[in-house]
Amino acid sequence: MLVLVVNCGSSSIKYKLMDMVQESVLLSGLSERIGIAGSRIKQENNKGEELVLEQDLPNHKVALETILNCITDPKYGAIKDTAEIKAVGHRVVHGGEKFNKSVVIDAELMKVLEEMSELAPLHNPPNIVGIKTCQELMPNVAHVAVFDTAFHSAMSKQAYTYAIPYEYYEKYKIRRYGFHGTSHKFVSHRAAEILGKPVKELKIVVCHLGNGSSISAVGNGVSQDTSMGFTPLPGLPMGTRTGDMDPAIVPFLMEKEKLSIEEIGNVMNKKSGVLGVSGISSDFRDLEDAANKGNERAELALDMFAYGIIKYIGAYTAALGGLDAVVFTGGIGENSMTMRAKILKGLAYTGLQIDEEKNNSRGKEVIISKPGAPFVAMVVPTNEELMIARETKELVQ
Repeated sequence: MLVLVVNCGSSSIKYKLMDMVQESVLLSGLSERIGIAGSRIKQENNKGEELVLEQDLPNHKVALETILNCITDPKYGAIKDTAEIKAVGHRVVHGGEKFNKSVVIDAELMKVLEEMSELAPLHNPPNIVGIKTCQELMPNVAHVAVFDTAFHSAMSKQAYTYAIPYEYYEKYKIRRYGFHGTSHKFVSHRAAEILGKPVKELKIVVCHLGNGSSISAVGNGVSQDTSMGFTPLPGLPMGTRTGDMDPAIVPFLMEKEKLSIEEIGNVMNKKSGVLGVSGISSDFRDLEDAANKGNERAELALDMFAYGIIKYIGAYTAALGGLDAVVFTGGIGENSMTMRAKILKGLAYTGLQIDEEKNNSRGKEVIISKPGAPFVAMVVPTNEELMIARETKELVQ
């Protein structure tokens, strides 16, 4: 069974074609700068043949039409006809309270998704455009929505409710939703497989660390709590997002700097985080280089990031009533051995020791703590596309 996984952003489309009999990748690609000068598609099939197509992609429909042509290209593609694709799995960022699991898309679902766009105005609209376009181009194929928020829907009311007048929850559904759920689900379940234990018997803290970062407490195989909230803004200081902060700072800055709602939103989402603290970059690799050269603000930004993670691990250990594993994933979690070491040294009070040799790796499944520790520290590369494809296959079959 062939499943096409589509992740449609505002100006980009990531895609991956998978054979779900072997769970193998036939090809993967990225269409970027849609509607912007310099648009292109980069694709590589399972034979290692790479296609770079630089052409005007004025909108998502043209981009997806071109992607389907690339998938069926005689030399660089992987299939002869798109009719071989049996289902399309769409990543949808926000499912609100209505969707606690993946669903087959129909007309009624599309209406609900459009109504919920106000919960994720930056993400859900392009997701919806991608779905509609794929339905138009592939009308005889099953389409499935896989929600980033679904994995966190198991949180208890005490974990997801904010201490604001309860009527705002009732009227506007303001609550903690959490994000990166597809990644947290894949990684926690894969960690259990590696440890050889049922995921329902483990207490796991998953650290999804990248330009956008979130931490989740996974117990009984589901999310018990997570660092992101009503939006992806709270939690850790991220590449350009503030993370947790005193909410009174918002009206204070608006008054002092004469900022509009849109402008303060831009400050918190695009000018803050490690970029705002360092004044250098939102890329953690740039910050590590600068810190090694003695830049104090770059070092401060990295220290703040690690400190926030250490605090969340401690809090979630308490929330879970114990800890069996801390799992690192995401671009930083999988590749930054220095950040992993910095975090785990902050947990040395537990008796955990880092295996420096095993920690010296990038993008591999590996246990990086020494034997005898009270819990295991490990790296598990995430695979959101595989998780989306699995859930799509399960629903369609």
